[in-house]
Amino acid sequence: MFHRPHLSRLALASALAASLAACASGGKELPAASYGDGSVAPSEEYTIGPLDEITIHVWRNPELSADKVRVRPDGRLTIPLVQDIPAVGKTATQLQEYIAGELSKYIEQPIVSVIVNTPEGNFTQQVRIIGATPQPASLPFRANMTALDAMIAVGGLNEFAAGNRAKLIRLNRETGTQTEYRLRLSDLIRKGDSSANVMLKPGDTIIIPESRF
Repeated sequence: MFHRPHLSRLALASALAASLAACASGGKELPAASYGDGSVAPSEEYTIGPLDEITIHVWRNPELSADKVRVRPDGRLTIPLVQDIPAVGKTATQLQEYIAGELSKYIEQPIVSVIVNTPEGNFTQQVRIIGATPQPASLPFRANMTALDAMIAVGGLNEFAAGNRAKLIRLNRETGTQTEYRLRLSDLIRKGDSSANVMLKPGDTIIIPESRF
């Protein structure tokens, strides 16, 4: 009877320690990226962003075509006969349909194709890496992109990085809410722990803090 309060205090202390450990670990974790399982699949359809370089071909009308035209910072582009075409936010299919509709005012049943030569990625389809890395950057998202791919692109962690305290901020486009996930970038990059590699999504932001020491 005299030991039960003592045991209860021990149980409470253990539970509190576990809770604090969970908080210190950074909370939610994403599942590890898988390798070599044949699951590589197309990502969501790419939408055109500012500074993307595209080619517009109008069948049987080369004088109306445009080779390697760059989308302006304001999100528009110009081709013969059609000026200030709103391009940002459209897929290649949507853009070619829009251009065909505009050209139909001048020629009969235009057939238009749009090719994205150099995608820069609009803001909702970029992955941003900031903090303790040699080259903080916004990267165009690629299908099946992982945290390792992103970290290679920015030169890994710098000497002051606390990689295992890194966070990934992910926006839910449907609800407008953000979710924070813990990343173990030191384990991934410095120890080669593949279980610390995770799949990324368009719009993800990776924040890497510096060590407190």
